[in-house]
Amino acid sequence: MTLEEDLEEAAAHSPVGAEGVHPGLRRARAWLSRAVEPGTVDFWRYVDVVGPVDAVRRIRSGAAPDRVRALVGARAAQDESLTDLRRAERCGARLLVPEDDEWPALPLHALTVAVAEEPDDHRHQSDRTMAPVPPLALWVLGPERLDTLVDRSVAIVGSRASSAYGEHVAAELGHQLGERGWTVVSGGAYGIDAAAHRGALAAEAPTLAVLACGVDRVYPAAHGALFGRIAETGLLVSEWPPGCAPLRHRFLVRNRLIAAVTRGTVVVEAAARSGAQATARRARRLGRQILVVPGPVTSAMSVGCHELLRDDEVGAVLVTSAAQVIEAVGSLGADLAEPPERPSSPRDGLSDVATRVLDACPVRSGVSPERLAAIAGCDVLDVLRVLPALELADLVQWTGTGWRLAPPPKKDAARA
Repeated sequence: MTLEEDLEEAAAHSPVGAEGVHPGLRRARAWLSRAVEPGTVDFWRYVDVVGPVDAVRRIRSGAAPDRVRALVGARAAQDESLTDLRRAERCGARLLVPEDDEWPALPLHALTVAVAEEPDDHRHQSDRTMAPVPPLALWVLGPERLDTLVDRSVAIVGSRASSAYGEHVAAELGHQLGERGWTVVSGGAYGIDAAAHRGALAAEAPTLAVLACGVDRVYPAAHGALFGRIAETGLLVSEWPPGCAPLRHRFLVRNRLIAAVTRGTVVVEAAARSGAQATARRARRLGRQILVVPGPVTSAMSVGCHELLRDDEVGAVLVTSAAQVIEAVGSLGADLAEPPERPSSPRDGLSDVATRVLDACPVRSGVSPERLAAIAGCDVLDVLRVLPALELADLVQWTGTGWRLAPPPKKDAARA
């Protein structure tokens, strides 16, 4: 069946029936996913107003507005929709559309709200690589439902040229979040992205990779095994049809999805100018929480992290553990992080008088209670009252002639 025949049938029937989304509507969105590069404000607005089926019919017949036809260009006469759908089917992928029950409508609504603020004049709109435009469709590969997977999810992003410190932190965060039932979302790139995915997989938790190419392509090529494991338990997601190449500008465009579908974005390592920093700022525009892991002040890979923390408008939160991440993005009052453990000391809880008497005790020779009272600046009776408690706590000892500090326990005895 030709594209026009499919569209005509879809136009004559309900787009979503008892059997699910009409095949013609799905094919229309498959065509749109290749017609114009994602992130184009005017094109998304046109499809949103007239609907995907009518949008394709008008574009192909030349009835669409000049601005829309100019965006599509020579692709208007091309049709690879059926080929794309069959290619996806062969590799086990599927096309997810906003009319599907699985579509993550709630998290992606933030993009719909943000794009409404874009001006009508395309000359004053945000650059396509930065515009907060909702996706027209998503190609997904994996067994999980996308809406379920992103319901409790956190993005972990960072530098490709990461340090051992950054990769260790990203892997630990990914593992700990996975253990607690949170989905780790990242871009599948070298460095921090890969470490975060591997950490989640080590916890036997599903993870999600948002790609800048077709879900049937492995980029970088060295991540074939990693992408295979992600596709077995989680999801590979892309706005581009199968076979599409990982062009440089597409990495910037896909970052808005990483920011949108998650509750917060954790930046582990980022240079002064980096895609991770850009993702964080886009997350902020969408009302998402920005979380930053600090690094050594001497590391060029942490300059971007520290700049985010210093920027009051960004409102970034410093985090050092998965518990702190979950506290920031989780349910109010239900996902609180435990306070860090502090080493205890026998001096903890001593009264003011007991502390002063203890500080007055000499290290070697013993002294009388009267001498302690004079040094501590208190009454002799107060000294006599606190000395037994200090002795029970092994803080002081009686020498036979006076009181002194108890010697610290020997190392061998401590090990025993």
